Amino acid sequence: MKYQSQKIALIYFSVAMALFAVQVSLGLIMGWIYVDGTFLSEILPFNIARMLHTNSLIVWLLVGFFGAAYYLIPEESEREIHSTKIAYLQLGILVLGTAGVVVTYFFNLFEGNYLLGKQGREFLEQPTWVKAGIVVAALLFLYNVTMTVLAGKKTAITNILLLGLWGLALLFLFAFYNPENLGLDKMYWWFVVHLWVEGVWELIMAAILAFLMLKLTGVDREVVEKWLYVIVATALFSGILGTGHHYFWIGTPGYWQWIGSLFSSLEIIPFFAMMSFAFIMVWKGRRDHPNKAALLWSLGCAVLAFFGAGVWGFLHTLHGVNYYTHGTQITAAHGHLAFYGAYVCVNLAIITYAMPNLLGRDPFNQVLNMASFWLMSSGMVFMTVTLTFAGALQTHLQRVNGDSFMNVQDQLWLFYAMRFGSGVAVVLGAVLFIYSVMVPRREIIQPGVNAPAE
Repeated sequence: MKYQSQKIALIYFSVAMALFAVQVSLGLIMGWIYVDGTFLSEILPFNIARMLHTNSLIVWLLVGFFGAAYYLIPEESEREIHSTKIAYLQLGILVLGTAGVVVTYFFNLFEGNYLLGKQGREFLEQPTWVKAGIVVAALLFLYNVTMTVLAGKKTAITNILLLGLWGLALLFLFAFYNPENLGLDKMYWWFVVHLWVEGVWELIMAAILAFLMLKLTGVDREVVEKWLYVIVATALFSGILGTGHHYFWIGTPGYWQWIGSLFSSLEIIPFFAMMSFAFIMVWKGRRDHPNKAALLWSLGCAVLAFFGAGVWGFLHTLHGVNYYTHGTQITAAHGHLAFYGAYVCVNLAIITYAMPNLLGRDPFNQVLNMASFWLMSSGMVFMTVTLTFAGALQTHLQRVNGDSFMNVQDQLWLFYAMRFGSGVAVVLGAVLFIYSVMVPRREIIQPGVNAPAE
């Protein structure tokens, strides 16, 4: 660790790991509710569990992004973070808002109150006061990191990272706009949800991945930067108008069916470029970095993002296919692997790389860490395949044959049981990961080698 202010990342990563544990635990509970519909129905209704599951996912990924920025920006800018106090204040606001969301959702407080109660918009259910807190925290963060970069060295990695982070904050402002017209509401709602995960988040992911490739492979910075610009250009070119694949059936003009189909089909290109970039960097690399686990997570991120966000996204993005499949378990299959491959893995990659340096535990327990990768990734891939088959059957029975929703759900019981089993693997992998990065590895003292001096 070269700069003292990089220690800010330690507490951000620790909070992210705590929320990660909550998120996967709630996912497992929801998986069992699909198997046994009455499980915890009085204590934790499914709609509340789902809100907590998806909100904790979004928050821990954002906290991970912030931690990654506080870790890599000092190294890239070659100077300390502008203000450590602002960084800790920002985290305090985020933690307070998260606690407020959990209490509000779980106890259904202030229902119907615009300022204090939850709102009925998927992923954006947070009370208005929490949204305002998120904006304040984002502004503090952007001021802090932008001042750091402006005063220090500018690189392609920090430029792209800042572009993604500024875009993330500005697009979130659409969360405050909730028109009465449902079609208009969904148009602006996708400005946040789609343009985050298929737009500016891709820039953040690419910047973090580029930083990791630079550190882990030793490839020349010029080569990394050229790849980074190509990835960012294709991501923005395809992702912005690719928003149209969400406009197919919400009352928008028919031309969106063709615009959305065309540009969302192109969204596979930046993910293919990202996968190619990662493997070519390793192939050309001149550095044998000791942190093999971070390299595994980086390569895994590129591959699983390509399949989850790219291939599985393309499977049902054409409007003629989407007419039958949207809102089925095929959507859930794509969503799970896309989020895991692209954003969970890149966060876990930077955490795997940074935590040993932040905690002074290098080398750390890489065997457990790599085992967690294979356990979590295998579980998520199996879950995706299971949900894909479930979605295909659901599409035929419900959308083609016209069977009722609940009758179809009964016939998907076996797939849901299999999905729960894969969820167990994911949770076990998450536990292994958290243990491997947070708990120090015991060193074996060999006489005469590393025995303490008398």
